[in-house]
Amino acid sequence: MPVTVAIVGGGPSGLMAAEALTRRGIAVDLYDAMPSLGRKFLMAGKSGLNLTHAEPVDKLLAHFGGAQRDLENAIEHFPPNAVREWAAALGTKTFVGTSGHVFPKSMKAAPLLRAWIRDLKARGLTVYVRHKWSGWDEDGSLIFDTPGGTKRVNPDATILALGGASWPQLGSDASWVQSVKELGVDVQLFEAANCGFNVAWSDHFKERFAGEPVKAIALTADDVRLNGECVVTEYGIEGSGIYQHARALRNIIKEKGEATLRLDLMPDVSLDKVIARLAKPRGSKSLSTHLKKTVFLSGAKANLLRECAPDRLDDMEKLGEAIKSLPIKLTSARPIEEAISSAGGVPFEALDDEFMLTSRPGTFCTGEMLNWEAPTGGYLLNACMALGRSCGVAVANYLKSR
Repeated sequence: MPVTVAIVGGGPSGLMAAEALTRRGIAVDLYDAMPSLGRKFLMAGKSGLNLTHAEPVDKLLAHFGGAQRDLENAIEHFPPNAVREWAAALGTKTFVGTSGHVFPKSMKAAPLLRAWIRDLKARGLTVYVRHKWSGWDEDGSLIFDTPGGTKRVNPDATILALGGASWPQLGSDASWVQSVKELGVDVQLFEAANCGFNVAWSDHFKERFAGEPVKAIALTADDVRLNGECVVTEYGIEGSGIYQHARALRNIIKEKGEATLRLDLMPDVSLDKVIARLAKPRGSKSLSTHLKKTVFLSGAKANLLRECAPDRLDDMEKLGEAIKSLPIKLTSARPIEEAISSAGGVPFEALDDEFMLTSRPGTFCTGEMLNWEAPTGGYLLNACMALGRSCGVAVANYLKSR
């Protein structure tokens, strides 16, 4: 009889594992709890679907922090150029944006996902939706809750690609954790990764500026400075610049109860030049007009100074220092349900070098359910697909060795 592989989870990592297997002539049954596949993939596409980042692999890997070594092999075998070639083979041409981010030319996720699933099915993938995995029974069979009742399957190998704990409404609800813990796996607590943070804004500030972008700035946390942008929200602050520092900010809050994020509102102008501009005679002009005329700050940027450095507004030297290093107190991360992605999950130490659980031979794990994190900007999606591909190859080798 031909061997079969069950993949549980129809996100990018599960689909890429299915691709690696079906290309090797192995039958794959894919199960997903939701009514359709790739829901988080489609959600990511609402902002243009940042597939990867066009930078050298060594620089790309640096964005994965402590998980770099665990992800290195997978990403080296599916680097940014391979992601672009894969998309092109499915009829989706890509382009590199000014900041190095790689997007489909259509800026849409749905056409790529449809072509991907269609191609997988043509090569033998069988899909079962509304099948929620609930663990194993006594003989090791997978148990699924389905609209037609309980279903049990006993494949030759299983890939768990069940996602993390962010955006649970799209399927990543971490309901699998207890079943995996019962194998003796020390599943790490899930935390919000790419997320916003709470700030105790004044009522006046948040009423006027919630939703306003703060662009062309540099953000510093834990002595790491990165150029970027953010958005003021009613509860605090979020955006791509914040997500790059999320890991450090989260850890500082755990240690100290709060974290200080510093914004350089004029990153391309030195402190001396900022102070010199501010020192020009103000006359009868209001501070708002003076800021606008001398250092070109207005709107949310100017009012962040009033909000976060009210004691520096009358001293032009201190005001200049605030413009170059404005402290914003972050009190906590936003709930994980709002986060784009999560940190935590199955530790790599619970797997062998081929992604198989050492406590359950024949069962492999991949994707966001593993304990790693990365900022948005293409890093997250590239890694998910790379992990899925490597896991699929590993399962094919495992079956061949048997």
